[in-house]
Amino acid sequence: MTEGIEATWPTDVWAEQDPDAAGFDAERLAGAVAFAEASESAWPRSLYYPDGRYVGIVEWNERGPWSDIAGPVRPRGGPAGVILKGGRRVAAWGDTRRPDMTFSIAKSYLAVLAGLAHDDGLIPDVDAPVRASVPDPLLDGPHNGAITWRHLLQQSSEWRGTLFGKSDQVDHFRQIGPRADNSRKGEKRALRPPGTYYEYNDVRVNLLAYCLMRLFGRALPEVLRARIMDPIGASQDWAWQGYDTAWVEAGGVRMQSVPGGGHWGGGLFIGTDDHARFGLLIARGGAWDGRQLLSARWIRAMLTPSPTLDSYGYLWWLNRGATAKPQLSASAFSALGAGNNVIWCDPERDLVAVLRWIDKAALDDFLLRLMAALRD
Repeated sequence: MTEGIEATWPTDVWAEQDPDAAGFDAERLAGAVAFAEASESAWPRSLYYPDGRYVGIVEWNERGPWSDIAGPVRPRGGPAGVILKGGRRVAAWGDTRRPDMTFSIAKSYLAVLAGLAHDDGLIPDVDAPVRASVPDPLLDGPHNGAITWRHLLQQSSEWRGTLFGKSDQVDHFRQIGPRADNSRKGEKRALRPPGTYYEYNDVRVNLLAYCLMRLFGRALPEVLRARIMDPIGASQDWAWQGYDTAWVEAGGVRMQSVPGGGHWGGGLFIGTDDHARFGLLIARGGAWDGRQLLSARWIRAMLTPSPTLDSYGYLWWLNRGATAKPQLSASAFSALGAGNNVIWCDPERDLVAVLRWIDKAALDDFLLRLMAALRD
């Protein structure tokens, strides 16, 4: 944490801090905030285009038999954000309490749930085959049976199959990020051995969520609320919605498996303030006001570069490898969701920024402006 600034923990009401006292140039910080407010996502606020197409389907150039929307969709709000320094709010804009869809930020929440399972001894070895602790026909056979928890967490599982009406093929050849080319998305390709090839594949992430639910024997939102969100003082307004097709029986109890995003609707509906609390927990090594909610050992593993993509850990994005931005801390990391939704953490500076609905082309510029506003 940053020297010279006493760290605090948010209570029911955020502690505010003057930017100057927090080590910022107030005028530059205000400029960064104004830039974020003026750089709204191009996505329609209804999340549907006038021709009736869902934004995600358009964003990823998706066609074919697996493109139907299976979960709830809610219109989004406007740009919003929070900047925390030392656990205090130094800036906020927009409606920071409004629960909105958050897309793939949900993946990073799944990584934390996997960490709880690890800390509880339910996943003693991330390199063990998943089917050893979750026997299921979805993991039968020599290919799927070789998939480990680490493979699922690093998106290198190469799992093949259909889950809740969605085939893994739907995200074959999928690309994300600047200059992504999704012209071949959904075309079937030959699969590699598990653990050897990175692919951003939402069906496989949904498999991780399903396996974690089976492991806990409880719906994941219940686990998250009891173990993480309530202890960090999050609101009661957030919800994690699944697909209509994702109701299953586990241990004799009917429960809904949740997805790792809003690709086909559903996912994590949550406010900016709650994201900020979650980001602060991870930035501070899983500790919250004297309690270790998630082991520091898991945090370190979660934020370690993957062998198949050096800018990716366990479902978190890292400022590492060929795409690293030298102006930002090498220890910085992010949870990213389409639209664009961002939890950005710099643990060295005890700095957390949450952005809702910023244009994806403006994100890097905002972060550079934020860094320029700091007086080192």
